[in-house]
Amino acid sequence: MAYKITDKCISCGACAANCPVSCISQGDGKYVIDPEACIECGTCSAVCPVDAPKLDN
Repeated sequence: MAYKITDKCISCGACAANCPVSCISQGDGKYVIDPEACIECGTCSAVCPVDAPKLDN
């Protein structure tokens, strides 16, 4: 189950800069995670100042 970035995203880029597999990119109005490349490590969630990345259940 990959992480997904919610609408709380403020496009600061902290998640993308810290992702160990570089699966996060700038999307339309918020960052997006490639679910095929996500290794579910939780780094994006840990560094996000607004708690936008959540496990996509």
